[in-house]
Amino acid sequence: MSDVKIEQKVVRSRAEVAQLLAELAKSMEGEGSVSLRLADSTVELEVPDRIRCEVEVEVDGDEVELELEFTWSTARTAAKGASAKGSAGT
Repeated sequence: MSDVKIEQKVVRSRAEVAQLLAELAKSMEGEGSVSLRLADSTVELEVPDRIRCEVEVEVDGDEVELELEFTWSTARTAAKGASAKGSAGT
């Protein structure tokens, strides 16, 4: 079971979806800090340089589902920060 899950399902125009993806891409290209507004919350994420990307397309009759899933470990980011702090005093 996950520690936190925030999910939002809304109908948007194609242009709105394109804008959302463009903003996400711009955030990921920069410093890797991503801020997403979902439902009544804003989620702040730190995205590492390397992430796993899964793209899935499913066609079922007259419905098409396209999923983009990005996965990364927060343990590596935390460990990197801890090792940097630990070496600062030496």
